[in-house]
Amino acid sequence: MEKVWLKSYPEGMPEEVPTPPWRSVRDLFEHSFAAYPDNPAYSNMGKTLSYADLNQLSMRFACFLQKKLGLTRGERVAIMLPNILQYPVAMCGIFRAGLVVVNVNPMYTARELKHQLKDSGARCVVILENFAHILEEVIADTDVDHVVTTGVGDLLSWPRGTVTNLVLRHVKKAVPKYSFAKCTPFKRALKAGAGEKLEDVEIGFADIAYLQYTGGTTGVSKGAMLSHRNMVYNVQQTITWQGDVYDDVDQVVAITALPLYHIFSLEGNCLTGMALGGENVLITNPRDFEGFAKEISEHKFNLFTGVNTIFASLMNTPSFDKIDFNYLKVSIGGGMAVQPAVAREWKQKTGQPILQGYGLTETSPVAICCRIGDDFTGTIGLPVPSTDAMIAGDDGNPLPLGDVGEICIKGPQVMEGYWQRPHETAEVMLPGGWLRTGDVGRMDEDGFVWIEDRKKDMILVSGFNVYPNEIENVIVEIDGILEAAAIGIADERSGEVVKVFAVRKDETTTEQDVIDYCRENLTGYKRPKVVEFRDELPKTNVGKILRRALRDE
Repeated sequence: MEKVWLKSYPEGMPEEVPTPPWRSVRDLFEHSFAAYPDNPAYSNMGKTLSYADLNQLSMRFACFLQKKLGLTRGERVAIMLPNILQYPVAMCGIFRAGLVVVNVNPMYTARELKHQLKDSGARCVVILENFAHILEEVIADTDVDHVVTTGVGDLLSWPRGTVTNLVLRHVKKAVPKYSFAKCTPFKRALKAGAGEKLEDVEIGFADIAYLQYTGGTTGVSKGAMLSHRNMVYNVQQTITWQGDVYDDVDQVVAITALPLYHIFSLEGNCLTGMALGGENVLITNPRDFEGFAKEISEHKFNLFTGVNTIFASLMNTPSFDKIDFNYLKVSIGGGMAVQPAVAREWKQKTGQPILQGYGLTETSPVAICCRIGDDFTGTIGLPVPSTDAMIAGDDGNPLPLGDVGEICIKGPQVMEGYWQRPHETAEVMLPGGWLRTGDVGRMDEDGFVWIEDRKKDMILVSGFNVYPNEIENVIVEIDGILEAAAIGIADERSGEVVKVFAVRKDETTTEQDVIDYCRENLTGYKRPKVVEFRDELPKTNVGKILRRALRDE
């Protein structure tokens, strides 16, 4: 397929990225340990780890895994942590020992946790003690034979770390009792590994780095096998796409509110930040927007990543006006469509546009992104270097420019397949290495890609395709509406009609206000027939609205 988009690239941006200078994720951070030892690497709740600190702590953890637990090359270790300092320590330690990271959402139910641990065959779990009782329910049905537990305050400075753990355990009663046959506290694991010498384990491009499970929003959660090649190439693609935007800053400082176990934050903040010697400011509880705003007001940050709901809710927080955006260079929105009303308000208040990025777990994740400096137009941008994109019909063949079809991606960041699921892998892979994304979109004559919606979220009204994103974008234009989600509900006459769930920021806004506004801005079959107000909408842990949960009701 002709790469029509290349004529739209900024002058000087290469069509292809060079071979990355790292052969693995481990090589990437080992280089940063050597090149930037004094740079802050991760900050959280007033404590900062330098690259030298991370080097020392992760080596101790690697020695614990290898020498004390006896884990060998290629075995899986699960990390079930929010954004706290223990996450990068554990992740780097796992790779140094030649092992595979299995990222686990700490908010999983027992059923979801059992599925992921059993499916991945993880031998060890690093888990926040607040959630250990959930693991206790299912551990007997998994291959896990050792648990490393940690408290939120374990790596914070004294006395804050001690006080934090005491309050969570004894005042807030946030740590239910648990018991495991083989269990080591995180700090004790670091101490146990301190006197050991790590045996070198060879890992390279072809080895699996992460078993990164899909969110499960459209079916059974599957483990995408992301190789070291996938991940380091995607970091190289991201750096190439960014160009010289950070050339005039001393250090990249990223606000990391999305959890590191999520592929967007993992690649865009964690790994790319480390490759550049940057600092990740970890936000442990981004749903506490007052605390979130207060924390980031103390940093001179130049990169902010988020999903639409984070941008919208943060701007609706009283303390937002106290945040200094003078140093901000790049704002990236992903995970779900950024709504035009949110993008306009963000640009007005911060001076920077939100650049939409597009990708999925299976693409490590960055595949398409808006160009640095472009204003928000609604497009998800252009394929990043070394990436091909096409719009395909149901038969997998490319459609003419402008036609709506399934977005397909080809590039070095496309996963190796689903873990132990060859049939599901075959269902999404087309001949020639093309990945079917399950997202519906179109490409214009300049190569810019426009996303319409998830195929499974599309609403069919009297034979007409209705895309929820379009409905939601219109509804959040209403001053009194904070968030909205559109789904299809059964209707005898038209097959389906549109129902909207909305969260108000002005309680005087009525159902009729929404219907009247849609009458002015949407054609007849797209207008919602039912409007239901909610105090909140169901979301994934990264803030992506779960339309499926609303449909299931």
